[in-house]
Amino acid sequence: MPDKPAGKPRLLLFNKPFGVVCQFSPSGGKKTLADFIPVPGVYPAGRLDHDSEGLLLLTDHGPLQARLSDPRSATWKTYWAQLEGVPDDQALQQLRDGLALRDGTTRPARARRIEPPPLWPRDPPIRARKTIPDSWIEIALREGRNRQVRRMTAAVGHPTLRLVRVAVGPFALDRPQRLAPGEWREVEIPAELLSGRAAPRSASPVRAPARSSAGDRPASGRRARGRSR
Repeated sequence: MPDKPAGKPRLLLFNKPFGVVCQFSPSGGKKTLADFIPVPGVYPAGRLDHDSEGLLLLTDHGPLQARLSDPRSATWKTYWAQLEGVPDDQALQQLRDGLALRDGTTRPARARRIEPPPLWPRDPPIRARKTIPDSWIEIALREGRNRQVRRMTAAVGHPTLRLVRVAVGPFALDRPQRLAPGEWREVEIPAELLSGRAAPRSASPVRAPARSSAGDRPASGRRARGRSR
């Protein structure tokens, strides 16, 4: 791997598989970031629970790491969540308006129903109940409380079965091409993120099949090929 250019910060996008712990140090026999990313000096900007999947950002630039992970920066994070049952318009509106959780009321979110997205199979598969249907929503948050999406969907009566983060600010899992689970790619850092002059803009909507409804609102390892180096 080429040496890092002097003074140039690095930013990696990683598709974290299910069951991987967001740290480089050993974790009781569980897989960690060290099993996939042989890049020294980078650390996660925010976290994903071991049972969640999808986009994780890593950087060696301390101020950028703090900015992307600090709730005060109001960085939008977009998730696809497979739910037990089918949320009605009232449940979606509760997610949008904010919910009273044990640690306070959540900020307003974006939420809409979507058709099952074209994702990779999860290993291991989810344990679905044959007598209860499941469905998918896209939900975007500007905060990062512990297991927040799972707690929010449970609060409206629809526990999360599978959770995949697909975008953080201007970075998305499928651009310029989708990362497979366990793949990572290095990307250029937008100048405004390094300068700190503006809040990280949201990525253009990730292409999930939409399920229209009057109550829905539109929601705004291996090294991958392409921009990695």
